[in-house]
Amino acid sequence: MSAQSKQLIEQLQGFCGSTTYYKIPLVKARYTEGIKYLTEQAQCHWLVTDTAVVCKSLKNKSNFIVILFKRNPTSVQERTHKEAKITYADGNGTILLEQEYEYTDFPLDELRLFFVDDMLMLPNEY
Repeated sequence: MSAQSKQLIEQLQGFCGSTTYYKIPLVKARYTEGIKYLTEQAQCHWLVTDTAVVCKSLKNKSNFIVILFKRNPTSVQERTHKEAKITYADGNGTILLEQEYEYTDFPLDELRLFFVDDMLMLPNEY
């Protein structure tokens, strides 16, 4: 893991709660200050949009959605030609959906997010 990734993880842990919310007009969802910081530092606006669209489509299955971004190990990448996977679950062990990505420029190997009441947030902002 790069020093930049370690620093980003440390900075994300500093967010607790949020007093300002930002809109994703495309799907009528919102996100927190921590997510805004993540998108700016990691240049991952695609991640916010993708996860919000998917979570809105899964709302009828669960009101609480855990999103787990995970980069595949090199051996899996070589075999499947998929660099990463995002898993959407209900927080009780039930997987609602998995999406694979052939390529990603996301700097972290793993990230967990929550989607509750049309709001995307870091776990420590819940």
